[in-house]
Amino acid sequence: MSHPDKGAPLARYAASKRVGDFIFLSGIIAVDPARRLIVNGFDDIPDEAARILGRTGEFSSDLKKGPILSQSWYVLDAIQQIIQREGGQMSDVFKLVQYFRNLDHFPYYSEVRGLFFPDDPPISTIVEVSAMLPSEQVLIEVEATAYLPLNVAKD
Repeated sequence: MSHPDKGAPLARYAASKRVGDFIFLSGIIAVDPARRLIVNGFDDIPDEAARILGRTGEFSSDLKKGPILSQSWYVLDAIQQIIQREGGQMSDVFKLVQYFRNLDHFPYYSEVRGLFFPDDPPISTIVEVSAMLPSEQVLIEVEATAYLPLNVAKD
């Protein structure tokens, strides 16, 4: 499921910018601009992604883990789509800065990140913050930097 608006900014700023051989991404949050929806659980992402992430169908389990797992998937998928639109792949991403409302969510996010970076994970900075825009429902924000030389064609 590819959305051309995924990762689109919610205010007046650029979602991404190429500077020479580098691509810088603003912080991406799990907001679907087309549906004006903050991703808040397994029902807000594709069924296949929810299955891979471990949706159990048990209300209490899915309610506890669903928001952070779903937001993590949505954010990393948005980053992947932006990098692919530039002609790259996730292995071109070499740095992530991850902002959490609650650092206890990091192990869940880390599992999802492993799906997007199975071999060589990027260097990372992890920070806990007190709030994120536009709402308290936003649990994670991730900014990324990729190296994608202009003169190298990607397969």
